[in-house]
Amino acid sequence: MNMRKSVAAAFVLAALCVHVGAPAAQRASAAQWKATWTASPHAMMSFGSRPPPVVIKDVTIRQVVHVSAGGSKVRVRLSNEYGSKPLAIGAASVSAGTPAVIMPLSFGGASSIIIPAGAPALSDPVDLAVAAGQDIAINVYLPSETTASTVHMTGLQKTEMSQPGDFTKAAELPVAGSNEMRFFMSAVEVQNPGAGVIVAFGDSITDGMGSTVNANLRWPDLLAERLRTRKGKHAELAVVNQGISGNQLLKDGAGQSALARMDRDVLGVTGVSHVIVMIGINDIGTPGARFGGRALDEGAVQVPTAEELIAGYKQLIARAHDRGLKIFGATLTPFAGAPGGYYSPEKDEVRKAANEWIRSKQGFDGVIDFDAATRDPEHPEQLLAAHDSGDHLHPSSAGYKAMAQAVDLALFD
Repeated sequence: MNMRKSVAAAFVLAALCVHVGAPAAQRASAAQWKATWTASPHAMMSFGSRPPPVVIKDVTIRQVVHVSAGGSKVRVRLSNEYGSKPLAIGAASVSAGTPAVIMPLSFGGASSIIIPAGAPALSDPVDLAVAAGQDIAINVYLPSETTASTVHMTGLQKTEMSQPGDFTKAAELPVAGSNEMRFFMSAVEVQNPGAGVIVAFGDSITDGMGSTVNANLRWPDLLAERLRTRKGKHAELAVVNQGISGNQLLKDGAGQSALARMDRDVLGVTGVSHVIVMIGINDIGTPGARFGGRALDEGAVQVPTAEELIAGYKQLIARAHDRGLKIFGATLTPFAGAPGGYYSPEKDEVRKAANEWIRSKQGFDGVIDFDAATRDPEHPEQLLAAHDSGDHLHPSSAGYKAMAQAVDLALFD
């Protein structure tokens, strides 16, 4: 009888170790990894005329990314989330430094992987030390005929495509062409037990449209640069960009709505600790607007009310708080003069009302006033000329710098 009690006690103790100890250990292990760069994946989109599909076969793609935080190991997230058939990755590698140190990537110990339709894939870690603010290259060989179904249409970063062959182990890529999209890649993560990850969550203004190509001058890039110049825990924070050009808060179209993609693009980001939300201008501007001779969204005819946008913000806030995250609201920047019916005085009243609620701090943990940072003081409904990229909607590189400077770093204390 005593023996039975001892055995039973042992089983109880073991169960407690499994249910209490294991999750704590898992959390400690997970805390060592954090995202240092991201690009929210989506399906191919068209703004105006529809671009032809990109078809790739027997080609190595080299994609350079600018990491916001450093670490001692690296792993890569690839994505076939919008593919209709399996994606064959023949080989992959990550390279950094001059001369380049090239590390082959594996997936569950294998040098190649078939990613099912609708799924992502996470590489095994490799021993590669990278520094905050460093450029590294991700090289992926696609042996079979592949349609670029899962992309990130940035327009700001050149992706190089090789001549036929696997060049994932080559320091120099024999370049046959380039494209301004990200293909089949959603994140780079580093092993770093330091501070957390700030997710910049938004649309093309977060994605950096209007800034200089290949210069990393989006406001999240510049915010990361500011954080790196500070001593203490600020310097360890990563900043990742989950902006999608054309994205809306309430409605699918250019990617899933912010409400629909928050679980993947914010809550699912490894190491996330803070969120900056700047989204809603496309909800306001898209209805009735035309670009390239066609409607931006055939189904969008009614401009949402400020109350509808605020209800959407409240949902983002509740979901972030449920995960213990700090979430900050950024005001919507001016857009007077944006063409094709995107702007109207009536639409601007909705923007102003939404901004007034954001500034009221009724839900967000803090406010970043991008509107005040970029507007013309004499004509507050429009961007300051020096901050305007030329389309009266997207800031220039100088405008993005002003936005980054407007962020109070004390928010992250």
